[in-house]
Amino acid sequence: MSALRELAAFFLPLGLVGASIAVICAIVAGVALARGAAGLCGGATAVWIVGALLSVAAGFSGQWIPIAAAGAALLVALVLGALVRLASNRRPVRPERTETAPVATVRPRRSEGLGGASLGTVVVQR
Repeated sequence: MSALRELAAFFLPLGLVGASIAVICAIVAGVALARGAAGLCGGATAVWIVGALLSVAAGFSGQWIPIAAAGAALLVALVLGALVRLASNRRPVRPERTETAPVATVRPRRSEGLGGASLGTVVVQR
């Protein structure tokens, strides 16, 4: 039993560090989701998995709060990020200008072929 107590003294700080990594990554994932950066959100969620697995180590010392905090942080961050993204998409966007640009006319250009008069004149467009 003394070995279990000594290991618990090691696993609890390890679990707290893992939970803090998971919470930070959940915040990054939520902000990335709100901004529409899917790659960053996926990367932050992947690192969140590592932090959540480290927070499970606290369970060996009898503390399950770090893993619950890590899971709740990701859930809240993803829901809030999606809601912020939805709200930002509903804002009216400035109307675009309806000015038309002048259309450039294309005139054919005459050029001689490589063989001179025997090949004839070639019409080239720019």
